[in-house]
Amino acid sequence: MSAPNYLHRHLHRLSLAINARDDELRPALCGFLLFLCLFAGYFMLRPIRESMGITAGVENLQWLFTATFLVMLAAVPLFAWLSARVPRLRLIDWVYGFFGINLLLFVEFFQFAPDSVWLARVFYVWISVYNLFVVSVAWSLMADVFDSGQAKRLFAFIAAGASIGGLLGPALSAALIGLVGASGLMLIAALLLGATLVLKRTLMRWRETGGAGRPGAAPTQSPRQPLGGNPFSGLSAVLRSPYLLGIAGFVVLLATVSTFLYFEQARLVNEHFPDREAQVRVFGTIDIIVQAGALVSQLFISGRIAPRLGVRTLLAVVPLIMCVGFLGLALAPGFALLATLMIVRRIGEYAFVRPGREMLFAPLDAESKYKAKNFIDTVVYRGGDAVSGWAKSLLDMLGQGAALVAVIGAACALLWGYLGWQLGRQADDWQETAPVGISAVET
Repeated sequence: MSAPNYLHRHLHRLSLAINARDDELRPALCGFLLFLCLFAGYFMLRPIRESMGITAGVENLQWLFTATFLVMLAAVPLFAWLSARVPRLRLIDWVYGFFGINLLLFVEFFQFAPDSVWLARVFYVWISVYNLFVVSVAWSLMADVFDSGQAKRLFAFIAAGASIGGLLGPALSAALIGLVGASGLMLIAALLLGATLVLKRTLMRWRETGGAGRPGAAPTQSPRQPLGGNPFSGLSAVLRSPYLLGIAGFVVLLATVSTFLYFEQARLVNEHFPDREAQVRVFGTIDIIVQAGALVSQLFISGRIAPRLGVRTLLAVVPLIMCVGFLGLALAPGFALLATLMIVRRIGEYAFVRPGREMLFAPLDAESKYKAKNFIDTVVYRGGDAVSGWAKSLLDMLGQGAALVAVIGAACALLWGYLGWQLGRQADDWQETAPVGISAVET
């Protein structure tokens, strides 16, 4: 067998394994690698963020969540203003370039004041903003490049790149923190962020020939034009659309469940591991377990569920598991069960909920994919964090222990699952009956 035929045969097998058509293999791998680089960089920094959150005081976490939300309120209109003036083809270059420069500045700041509590607080808020922005914009790119059918088949595999990056990042963080310190990890993360821009250009070129902008596909706005609108277009689009409002509600409930678990995790880790480097290693170990579980699910389960059982299944199954887990926590509270529930929740979010949530945007127009989606992923998400953070603090003040929090968490998870089922059913129906590019006003 000749070398070209041998290579073609194995590439075809790889395409079948990831549920892609032969012509979709290259962009699917580019999307996979883009998320690998993005998440490897972020997850190198995540253990540092968690440690700095503890340094700033576990009792102050709700203030850090509130500060993050306020920064989001300022940042999202700036993003909308930028997207109204910069062509979609170059929008990510501007956003990622800005955050890359920020990382380089933090390298210098931590060299100058490595033990500053206020610098730890600023970094905690900044990395929380950074994470949501870069990931949200990356998924906007995927929803822009791939149409609805391609999204159902490929988004789980693309999300697996995030899981591998999530495995690589904390492993590098745990291995290198003693050698290069926090500043060195930030520099590596900045280089990985730059690498994603090369992959982005390849994806946007393919979009015009085989993706959502290919000849014969439903007409969409050219990526060489700005999105238009005003700094508050994302907010107004969400308020006009019941569908987008439903997604916003889904995100608030997701954030509530996550925050309740996160606060308990921070408190218990602070009690058991007072040393910062030990905390970084503990959080890194948890991240490795989560990413390994998510990767297995993404490669062998998630990509098969959406085409066969629909987006509704991806969005409903994890909340229902969380509901049962919270009820178990109410009956038998303890560190082992809480840690297990936290790990299961994060695996389910990465493997099922996040790909399913991004599939909800695939049928929509470009403004909804970028502006409305960015508003939901940042302001709404962090708003949910802030409100649920204060709610958790108020519940703790009642002195009822973990049982009351767990019961309320179970109720939120049940509503979260119901809303996910309804949104997923509508997205599934659209794929069968409507073209790509639906305006948010029509939803």
